[in-house]
Amino acid sequence: MLPDSVQTFIDSEVAANTVDYSDLRAVFLNGSLKRSPEVSHTDALIDISSNILRGVGARVDVVRTIDHVIPPGVYPDMREKGWPVDDFPAIYRDLIEPAHIVVLATPIWLGDQSSMTRLIIERLYGWSSDLNDASQWSYYGKTGGVLITGNEDGAKHCAAQMLYALSHIGFSIPPQSDAYWVGEAGPGPSYLDDNQGARNHWTTRNTVFATWNLLHSARRLVDSGGVPAYGNRTSNWDLSDPTRPNPEYRA
Repeated sequence: MLPDSVQTFIDSEVAANTVDYSDLRAVFLNGSLKRSPEVSHTDALIDISSNILRGVGARVDVVRTIDHVIPPGVYPDMREKGWPVDDFPAIYRDLIEPAHIVVLATPIWLGDQSSMTRLIIERLYGWSSDLNDASQWSYYGKTGGVLITGNEDGAKHCAAQMLYALSHIGFSIPPQSDAYWVGEAGPGPSYLDDNQGARNHWTTRNTVFATWNLLHSARRLVDSGGVPAYGNRTSNWDLSDPTRPNPEYRA
């Protein structure tokens, strides 16, 4: 729980907002390795951001990815590659495709993002060759961000990898679109331990900044009809070559 003075300030900013965000949707993809209902430190940091988004009227969905059967791979539907179950196509169609804001949230293990977060990045990549209505890649017009928790080093390293991955497959990345909690270097307390993270105003401030920047970016993109479709239409390029298969889908 945030200190009362900090929560009051955040609530006052939300209440003073005059921009309509009620048509926007956001989805948080939590790469925790803990299945529900086990407590997730990453969920606690997500709560700060998601509460702001809900406070201004945006729809928010949170997916703890480990609660689902999501096979590894870079194809849209891994059932086509022999996996009996794949929940990711439904997650993509129901929550990611209609979202204007997509936030990757991860714990840190061994100085890096969790295996579930890396898995989700690969599965997002599998859908990146779909096209939007303007014949651009499917994530053009969407805004991406990152939240990270841990009790060891690696937050900026994780953010650099995750934000690059989102940008590379088409997401727009606003300024200061990541926030993290790691505490002291080494195996110290995690975000929820003794309310350590909630008392850290630096982490809270950056989470608040990142959330508003995601909203501002998404609002601009929606109002302007997305990324201008000039010079980046895939239909203007024919890169087919039967002697050189698309490397995006190589095993």
